[in-house]
Amino acid sequence: MRKYVISESKPKKSEANRLVAIFNASRTTAKKILNQQSQINICPEESIMNSAKATWIERHRFTGIADSGHAIAVDGDKTKGNTPMELVLIGLCGCTGYDVVSILQKKREPFTSLEVRAEAERAPDPPSVYTMIRVIYRVGGKVSRKAVEDAVRLSEEKYCSVSAMLNKTATITTEIEYADLS
Repeated sequence: MRKYVISESKPKKSEANRLVAIFNASRTTAKKILNQQSQINICPEESIMNSAKATWIERHRFTGIADSGHAIAVDGDKTKGNTPMELVLIGLCGCTGYDVVSILQKKREPFTSLEVRAEAERAPDPPSVYTMIRVIYRVGGKVSRKAVEDAVRLSEEKYCSVSAMLNKTATITTEIEYADLS
């Protein structure tokens, strides 16, 4: 269990509600987010600390960079980069895809490809969080259907951190398509 020390006079929220509140802060200014982060002290021996920053370029464009050091374009206008909410879906696809590939490799399944797509609906009013997400896995190769289904289930229920966060606001369904079953 993670311990949070919150330097606020407001009543403390449960960990899940706190994560949802931070996730929903996408419309909050960067200054407010930085202030909020400085008020939370996470005990380092009990958690994994990540950091990221977004630097304003122009209009609604930012350059985002995190601990890995790889820069990405973030663009609320969709002209020169993905929107923040698109990046959330990309993060979901990448996270669960990583899990499924790792599990299939450990099982020595002879898959030749994996594509993970996500289709989502958002709430009509701000904050426009995702309310429904459909994740579609397309697997190629002569793989066992049971192995793929088990890998997807383990990712959903145990390993995918992004899915665990999104599950707080969205109903997530999955589909599996097989490309090369022979």
